[in-house]
This record gives sequence, C-alpha cells and structure tokens, in this order.
Amino acid sequence: MTNRLDLKKPFPERFWKIAEWIGKKPDYEFRHLTWNQKDKYIEDMIEIYNDAWKFHENFTPLTKEKVQPSFDKAKPIALEELLWFAYYKNEPIGFILMYPDVNQIFKRFNGKLNLLNKLRFLWLKRKNTMTRLRVVILGVKTKFQKSGVESGLFYHLRKPVFSRTWYDEMELSWVGDFNPKMRALQDSMGAEFSKKHITYRLIFDPSKRKNVRASAIPRDAKERVVRSKV
Repeated sequence: MTNRLDLKKPFPERFWKIAEWIGKKPDYEFRHLTWNQKDKYIEDMIEIYNDAWKFHENFTPLTKEKVQPSFDKAKPIALEELLWFAYYKNEPIGFILMYPDVNQIFKRFNGKLNLLNKLRFLWLKRKNTMTRLRVVILGVKTKFQKSGVESGLFYHLRKPVFSRTWYDEMELSWVGDFNPKMRALQDSMGAEFSKKHITYRLIFDPSKRKNVRASAIPRDAKERVVRSKV
C-alpha cells in the first residue's frame, strides 16, 4: 500500500509534539547525509537495513556494491537535507530516504533521454517542476522499532520540506499489510490512501506449491529476538 500526504494541509499537532519529544531524547542524534561523507552513510544504511529486514522471507543482505550505484544515480536529484539518519550513542539505528519525484519530469520525454531532453531536464528541475516528494525507504533496527525513531526522522524533515514551498505532496511508498506499526505511524500523520500493490508469485515446480506461504515477517520470532535484547 502507498499513502500520500497533502503538504498544504497542517499535520496533526499531536504528531509533531510526539515527534519533537522523540527527536530531542538524550543519547539520540539525527544527522542528514552529506555527499563528502557518502561512504560512511552508505555503510550505516547497510548496517541498519540488514538488521531491520533480516526477518523477511527471502531476505538478501545489502552490500556496498549494490547500494553505491543507486546513490550515484540519485545524486543529480537528491537533496542532502532529505536523507536522514538516526543514531543512539553513535550507533546507526534508523534512516529515511526521500527524493523529489523525478517521474514528474521524465513522463514528458516519452522514454527518450537524448541530449535535448537532458537539457530540458536541467531546465525543468531548476523551474521546480517536481512538486511531489517520495519516501523511497525507511528502516529502523529491530531493537529500536518501539522507540519512536521513525517519528524523530520525520521531525527533522519538517523544516527542509516545508521551507521548499513548491512541494505540495508527499508519497509514502510503500508499507506492507504485515507492518501495522508503520501503517499506524502514517495514520497519525494524517496520510490518505493512494495506491494498492499486489504481488503475485508462480511456483513452477508443482511438488512445491502446497508448502508455499506468503512472504511476511515471522512476528513471533521477531518479538522473541527483540525481548532477548532488551
């Protein structure tokens, strides 16, 4: 499921009060990415991601070789102040990556990125044609997922987002049915339903079809691990 936020409507005041309280908790620190320290933030993201998603079925750990090209490709549109990381006693524990929606420009090019369209892209970008922001990914280490880190990340996005008044919409993509905590967070922000995503899987070997189950986080195992670390 993908939800959206109308940035021209005020967020619930209660959300900001809670987010501010979390954002100022002792031993917690929030920093946005800087390109001159890109390698450090990539390593922090990999550490957080591999902890936060390790309970997913078919989980594949991230590596720097996979992540580095994505950051390099995103640099022309990315804004440092929209890429935030959370730390607890200097340990990386959470991150959120938000980008301007470049599809608002690319859809004008009919799939052709020739020299003329590259120049058009630079001009349209400068004209603030991208009015929508997209939260591409948000992750928090397992043992910190009940500490409100997600709200703290959004609190630190408040100024860089609302100071750029040409942005009028934020797309929160995507959150699964198996993630009620994130859905509750988005509800507390006043998010509205935008899109529903359905994934289909075909098992080619008939002998294996009976034992197939939906990909989801094994909550019982996850909760046991969390309790053991507290």
